[in-house]
Amino acid sequence: MSNSASGMAVCDECKLKFLDLKAKRSFRFIVFKINEKVQQVVVDRLGQPGESYDDFTACLPADECRYAVFDFDFVTDENCQKSKIFFISWSPDTSRVRSKMLYASSKDRFKRELDGIQVELQATDPSEMSMDIIKSRAL
Repeated sequence: MSNSASGMAVCDECKLKFLDLKAKRSFRFIVFKINEKVQQVVVDRLGQPGESYDDFTACLPADECRYAVFDFDFVTDENCQKSKIFFISWSPDTSRVRSKMLYASSKDRFKRELDGIQVELQATDPSEMSMDIIKSRAL
């Protein structure tokens, strides 16, 4: 269950909530954090279907790392309604070095637990995950 490099386990709730987002579209986004005391990735916040991308970015802490998935709806140039699931690794410059290292070393293992991610994005400040960047990566 744990990753030999970082010793990080993934709480079952993370996988179950992700399946709800992917299959049932129960959530617009999920923010995950590493609980260092128990060495486990846990759910930090669930975004309801009516919440926006701005609501999502507002809930990411300015000085702490997080993982997140966001279900992005968009319309293609051919006027087709589509959706893509983004995995965002949030690692602000102002966060602790130890925290950045922990999130970086655990990311691939955690991401593998979430089957169905279509686009990955890494951001160290809000400009690196602006709506323009999300739209360009989705197409």
